[in-house]
Amino acid sequence: WRAQGEEGWLRQHEYVEKLNMHGILSASAGQEQLLTELLVTHAKIPVLIGELISVEIWKHKVFPVLCRLEDFKPRSTFPIYVVLHHEASIINLLETVFFFKEICESAEDSILDLIDYCHRKLTLLAARITCGAPAQGADPVPPQELQKQAEMMEFEISLKALSVLRFITDQVDSLPLGALTRMLNTHNLPCLLVELVEHCPWSCWEAGKLKKFENGTWHVVPPEDQVKMTKLDGQVWLALLNLLLSPECQRKYHFDGFNKSQLLKLRAFLTDVLIDQLPNLVEMQRFLSYLAVTDPAPPKKDLIIEQVPVIWDRILKKNSGKWEAVAKHQVKHAFSPTEEELKLQARRWAQTYSLDMMEALAADKPRCRVCGAEAAKRCSRCRQEWYCTRACQVQHWQKHKPACNLMAEVAKSVDDL
Repeated sequence: WRAQGEEGWLRQHEYVEKLNMHGILSASAGQEQLLTELLVTHAKIPVLIGELISVEIWKHKVFPVLCRLEDFKPRSTFPIYVVLHHEASIINLLETVFFFKEICESAEDSILDLIDYCHRKLTLLAARITCGAPAQGADPVPPQELQKQAEMMEFEISLKALSVLRFITDQVDSLPLGALTRMLNTHNLPCLLVELVEHCPWSCWEAGKLKKFENGTWHVVPPEDQVKMTKLDGQVWLALLNLLLSPECQRKYHFDGFNKSQLLKLRAFLTDVLIDQLPNLVEMQRFLSYLAVTDPAPPKKDLIIEQVPVIWDRILKKNSGKWEAVAKHQVKHAFSPTEEELKLQARRWAQTYSLDMMEALAADKPRCRVCGAEAAKRCSRCRQEWYCTRACQVQHWQKHKPACNLMAEVAKSVDDL
């Protein structure tokens, strides 16, 4: 665990990043099956969940200590940023693959740890009161800049966790023993999701204009689109549908006075405009109307041995009281690289995100820039444009020349690092 940021860990992060890119490209082409089979066959979902929680704990326990160390003045904060970004890479990969039932089932008992993780992130979302990115001060020192980047990243990670949770609720009938009880009663996720519907942290008013967070950025919503449901709105409503309308969930959930009053708040949001966009909400509307005039029976108490998540507690117990020692070890062995080591890392990441790598991971063959036919030839100078024949390349050269010169210069500057 202390090895985060060191050579072996960086190689593992590189593999995760490549899997993440492959997942995104496969999903865009509708060909995720190969990746899901790979992760299921090699039992990698529990490994990814363990790594996700490990980085989360590092961010809450070790990262603040690093920022407080007076004698820590790194030449570059990039190695620390990579560790912070690792959590975002894993949750993005899980969001891509958890759509599939076999992925959810392959998580086995670690699904409990993932449910707890998602609950922590959704709680942060519900408590969020600010709109947009954190305010930028004048020339912040490196630790402050890293903390701001971590705060911005935390918001996007929490939104990914919302999507993962919704996919988990899609599989309520095949979850392990205790997972449903944990979602409904331990964490009371239905009431937490009601909070998200009420406060909608990915939407806010600023200077008289409605802003929504979509595709990684805040943007102003034109008046004609203000009642349009976003993907994030849809994830919350679908999770509520899964948790409240399933017969098994209704049997286990405790509809006491508080929970009932919270759930009935949803009726104010179930407008005709919203239901037109997600017709399944008609069933929710009927259920809430029935709930308003009845007192459901208390949940049946089954005599069971409750399963509990173990990853979070295991890491905390193993490292309790050692956070400062871990931080100092990582300062010495991971976060104070020499100039030569930084150059080596820069080359490695340039190769990870190179066009050759992206194309190797892509499911579709490249297409000719001119006619759209399958292409086998590429501009040898910038290596960005593809052509099926020499004739198409010559035809396109006058348009391509300015961009080609610019990209060739950028590529040269990276090679010179």
